[in-house]
Amino acid sequence: ARVADPDSLLGVTDYLDLVHDFRATGDRSFLLQEYLPDARDYRAMIVDGEYAGAVERRLPESETAAGKWKHNVHRGAVAEGVSLPPDARELAERAADVLGIDYLGVDLLETEDRLVVNETNARPTVDDATKYEPDFYDRLAALIRKTAENS
Repeated sequence: ARVADPDSLLGVTDYLDLVHDFRATGDRSFLLQEYLPDARDYRAMIVDGEYAGAVERRLPESETAAGKWKHNVHRGAVAEGVSLPPDARELAERAADVLGIDYLGVDLLETEDRLVVNETNARPTVDDATKYEPDFYDRLAALIRKTAENS
């Protein structure tokens, strides 16, 4: 949810407190983050601790004109393969290293003056191979083999 004032924030957190009262919820936390309206949105893929490709996610103009702001592909955003600069690759790799997760989707937001980790996904969706580094699927298969052999 996007909030613009303290009263709206309290309304959202009160609602989440109610949801968290149900035992089935499990996770009783929520995350607050700054809204960066003009940020570029990337999903970097990390396989076995190393950058393996990225997509930039954008909403079509018609979607933003309709008030949509989330860049989720399943909500209408378009994802195009991009080559991230070294600093973005390193940030995504560091996030995976800190979390100790070998296969991770790291969502990055980039503005004119900063690059931030917005979210991480331990089960990121994979689509068209042309959006990633040429050896992406080979590296992913090798990680799966290695994980299975060590289990």
